[in-house]
Amino acid sequence: MEKRVTFSRWTIGILFAVPQLLLIFTFFYWPAGQAVYWSLTLQQPWGGGNIWVGLDNFRSILSNADYWNSISASLIFAGISTGLAMFIALVLAALTDRQLAGSRLYRVVLIWPYGIAAPALAMAFRFILAPEAGFMAVVNQVWPGFWDPGLDGTDAMASIIVAFSWKYVGYNFIFFLAAFQAIPRSLIEAAAMDGSGVIRRFWDIQFPLITPTIFFLLVINITESFQDSFGIVDIMTSGGPANATNLMVYKIYSDGFKGLDYSGAAAQSIILMLLIVVLTIFQFRFIERRVHYR
Repeated sequence: MEKRVTFSRWTIGILFAVPQLLLIFTFFYWPAGQAVYWSLTLQQPWGGGNIWVGLDNFRSILSNADYWNSISASLIFAGISTGLAMFIALVLAALTDRQLAGSRLYRVVLIWPYGIAAPALAMAFRFILAPEAGFMAVVNQVWPGFWDPGLDGTDAMASIIVAFSWKYVGYNFIFFLAAFQAIPRSLIEAAAMDGSGVIRRFWDIQFPLITPTIFFLLVINITESFQDSFGIVDIMTSGGPANATNLMVYKIYSDGFKGLDYSGAAAQSIILMLLIVVLTIFQFRFIERRVHYR
């Protein structure tokens, strides 16, 4: 029987909780409250007070075609990068779980990319995918003008998707490999004895049993694609060309710190937060139905 720790006085428990509550209030509730307040006022760029404007900031943003373009670009980025990162990680984890030659080395190497900071990763991919140098320069020599993320918005979007996906393959790989290893080997061996091939065993046995992990990673990856993409966009494309990669999180930065529209940027941050909440609720409401919990 599990033994629970009890305190003789309730104040001791409160004292243990105070540091954590202070951290949550300081780094979440206070900034969030400030963002809500700023979104309802007109902040002066150089100080000097503010003016209450209610929902005017939200009306101005939602009537701006550039902002809707930013939303669509963010959704495209989130969908493709999440799917790509999870698919590659799933395949790599499945192959590693089969104990192929060199699988122990793969376990270590495939985890490393997630430990790289986004700006450093973006700088590396900026050189790797540069049209005038690196691998893509060779491709451009064979097919001139095939790749140019500085001028072509599709190429620019593809470049940041590849960089972000490469970073999160390692993160997803850790969880997928753990999920595969948690499946009893007796189930796999029994299916193999019945004549089921590798693909059939994966689809009928392994895949249903790892759906809780897939659902968890789906929620995390989509959330992070909206939040953790700033460093990659800032270094690789700066939102260009022609705002093709001006994702919501980067537009908040550019409007707030470059355009000095603090109130508009605050309103955009509230919209981004609400969008993430809506997407998360949608996933729990409709996608979780297909999850098989053991």
